[in-house]
Order: sequence, then C-alpha cells, then structure tokens
Amino acid sequence: MSPMSLKEEIQKRRTFAIIAHPDAGKTTLTEKLLLFGGAIQTAGAVKSNKIDTGTKSDWMAIEKQRGISVATSVMGFEYKDIKINLLDTPGHQDFAEDTYRTLTAVDSVIMVIDCVKGVEIQTEKLMEVCRMRNTPVICFINKLDREGRDPYELIEEVEQKLNIQCRPLSWPIGMGKTFKGVYNLFDHKLNLFTPSQRKLSDVRQSFEDVNDPELEELIGKSYANQLRDDVELIEGVYPDFDPTEYLEGKVAPVFFGSAVNNFGINEMLDTFIKIAPAPKSRRTEDREVTPDEKKFSGFVFKIHANMDPNHRNRIAFLRICSGTFERNKPYNHVRGPKPLRFSNVTQFMAQDKEMIDEAFPGDIVGLYDTGNLKIGDTLTDGEDMQFVGIPSFSPEIFREVVNKDAMKTKQLEKGLKQLMEEGVAQLFTFDMGSRKVVGTVGQLQFEVIQFRLKNEYNATVEFHPMNLYKACWITSKDKKQLEEFVRSKNRHIAHDKDGKLVFMAESKAWLQMVMDNYPEIEFHFTSDI
Repeated sequence: MSPMSLKEEIQKRRTFAIIAHPDAGKTTLTEKLLLFGGAIQTAGAVKSNKIDTGTKSDWMAIEKQRGISVATSVMGFEYKDIKINLLDTPGHQDFAEDTYRTLTAVDSVIMVIDCVKGVEIQTEKLMEVCRMRNTPVICFINKLDREGRDPYELIEEVEQKLNIQCRPLSWPIGMGKTFKGVYNLFDHKLNLFTPSQRKLSDVRQSFEDVNDPELEELIGKSYANQLRDDVELIEGVYPDFDPTEYLEGKVAPVFFGSAVNNFGINEMLDTFIKIAPAPKSRRTEDREVTPDEKKFSGFVFKIHANMDPNHRNRIAFLRICSGTFERNKPYNHVRGPKPLRFSNVTQFMAQDKEMIDEAFPGDIVGLYDTGNLKIGDTLTDGEDMQFVGIPSFSPEIFREVVNKDAMKTKQLEKGLKQLMEEGVAQLFTFDMGSRKVVGTVGQLQFEVIQFRLKNEYNATVEFHPMNLYKACWITSKDKKQLEEFVRSKNRHIAHDKDGKLVFMAESKAWLQMVMDNYPEIEFHFTSDI
C-alpha cells in the first residue's frame, strides 16, 4: 500500500468508547449511532421481547436476563465517509476493569450523563482513567424528554465533580413534556424534532440566526426569547470553543438530547466527526509509535472466550497502532516463542462478524486464538517492542478459591489460568501455603467465574470470604530492602499471575502504617500489564 493511501485510511478513522453510569442510556445511544450510521434499520432496547429488535450490542445471555451490558462490544459503521469504530462498554461497576482496559484502545470518549441524576460515582471513576491518558471527552446529557435538572446546574456539576472545563455546543429548548428541540451552537442551526423512538425523522428546520422572527411561530414567543437569552449568556460567559483544548483533554464539548427519541444525536455525531481525533501515536517501553509507520504493530486489550457456545472459540481483540494488518501474514508475537499467523480475522457489528483481509490504524479486529494470546500482548511486523499503559487495578473484593473436586484439579488450574488471561478477575497466590485468592472489582464477577468454570471447564469451586483491604504491587530501587521486606512480611506476600510481587493488606490503617515504616518500598495500586 502506498504511504499516501495509508495516510488517507488513518484520517478516515475515528475510534471511541461510550462510557457512563449504569442506566444513563449508553446502550440506547450506541443503538442510535448505529441507526444514524445506517448499520441497522431499527433500534432495540436491552430488555426486549420481540426477537428482531433486541439491541445489537448486548448479546450474551446474562446481559439479556439482567438488562445490563457486562462485556465491551465492538462495532464499526461508516458515516459521511468516516469509518467509525465504536466500543460500547459495560456501565455496571462490577465490570469496570473491562471498561478501564477498553479506554486504552480508543482515541476519544463520549460520556453519557442522565439529566435527572447528574454525575454519579461510577462516572467519576471512569473520568479518572480518561485523565490518566488525557483522553478527549465529549459529554452527552441524555433523557431530556424527562423532567430533569437545570442545564446550567448540570454543566456546573460536570465541571466540579469531573474536574474538566465544559463548553456547550448545543442547547435544549424546554425539557420533559415541553421539550421542543436543540439549538446547535457549533453550526448556529436550530433543529426541531418530532419524537420517534425507532426510525429516523427527517423533519428539521435550519436557522442561521436565532433572532429570525419565524422562530416564534415554530416554538412560541416565550421559548424563543428564552433561547435567545441562553445563547447570549453562553456566548458571553464561555470562551470560544477551541478544538485544540478539546484534543488535549482540557475542555469537554457538551451536547444535550434524548437518545431514545433521536433528539440531539445528529448534532453530536456531525460535530464529532469534525473535531474528534484520528488515530494517535502510542507509547512502547522504548519509543513512540506513530500510526503512519509502514510496519504493522498492535496490542491485545481484551479477550473473549467462548463467544459462540457451539464452538469453543476464543477471540482476542487487537487495536491496530501502525501500518497495515494483513490476514495470513506471520507476525512477531513479542512475548511468545514463535511468530503467529491468523487466517480468521473479523470486524464486528456486535455479534455479526465479517471476515476481512486487511485493516488499518484505529481499527479493532478480532483474532481467533487457541490460547497463545493474553491481554497486553504486542504483535509487530518484526520489531521487539512492548506497548505500555494497559492497567491492572487493585481489586476491591477478595475470595479464596476452594476446589470441591480433587479429581478436577487440572481442569480448575486451566480454567482459572484462561479466565484470568481474559481479564475477568485477578489471581493472587500466597507464598505461604500456596493459597489461591481471586480479586475482583464487583460481586457479580464471582458468579460469572463460578458459572463459567463449571460450564466451560467442568470444575466446581466455592469462594470463601477473606478479610483483605487491598492488593498492592511492590517495587523498590533497593533490592536488599525489598528482600528484607518480603522476608519480614512473608505471611502477607503473594504473586500475581505474571509472577509480580504483591503485598496483601488487611486494613487501610495497617497499610498506611506499613507504608510509613518502609519508605523505601513503593506501593502501587495499579500495575501495567
């Protein structure tokens, strides 16, 4: 492929994730974006009784039962000649680890906020992860078809709680029963919509100027005057929107709408493709890799085993960072003993997959894998390098693994190894007594692990509660001091699945005391995979 056309392919791509607190309307927004992109004809709801209108992005049985997303889904569609790769993440905090890792594979983020509830605790956590990487964020305030909070108040809360400056680029007219539409401050156009939950509406009035007297005929005098006041106030109070500040993660453009009624999504999508970043460069341990380098490189950020219950397949999700990825070409598996080639390469429309021959920087492809790959692995066209920055977070809940069938020890070992490589949870093995402890971010994961060990590996386990507060990875510049620390705290030392040293703290106060007593030991609450 000529360098020119590689550059063109890169410029055409936008790879982003949708993040939100559970129930803010994230999966509905995903559906509507696919609807606008022409990828689907009608949008569905997560809990749907009609066979043909279930959502495209929630397809695991457990997701349909509970009406929540528990795994990140990857979808691609084209909109106005731009190839959009969209990752819909689980909002449920028990699956936050999956979401954190997904954020390493995208170039920007759309954050959905419920106009009734405002900023919630899970959103704050997700925003911290975006902060770590200066990821550009667009904020979509959703559910304006309901009586919610004052738009100014919501923006102020976003600024304070999420520690980011906001700049409204669209503004609502009315709310709840009196919701009339959205004025686009970016293009100075007013779009009036009729509510339609399933199909796209074409009824749109464009206004170059809010002072046009025809505005009053459409929305009434009081709404027209209110909108003029709001526009004047916003233009007066907020500095002009600067795309560079957005790209640096300093300013979040804010859009208002109602995903369920297709209100305000078009404005956001049209602005998104103009301002959102094309694929960016990525850091490895030794150097920065730019997307337009000729040689291919990419990293695995997610693994999904048994996506299809009829075939025991395992799919590794690969983010392409540079060059062109080609099917059937052998690539250097940096951690592994030998090169790997992939004859089965797919791109996704939720669970609908299409086989592809090549892919470009920014694309997410699925590689069918028999167990060679794990999260954090780098694939390259020859160079030995390792992409960095895929975090493992310290778990919140710990349980000891108790094997209920001694004859199935091998199956249990294999099952635990594969599920941990998939990133479902983290495994810690104590130095003393070799006890195995699973750490997760939420309760629901233990149910998922127990269920999958039984059904996929024929191993039966119980999880016994443990009195642990935190798992901290430990390092020190002074090797002697580290050895001395490990010796003196042997009962509390474990290794993670990669063999890294971990200190298992029983309480917050005790951890603080140990940290004060051993200043030369560094305690880390995240670990790069």
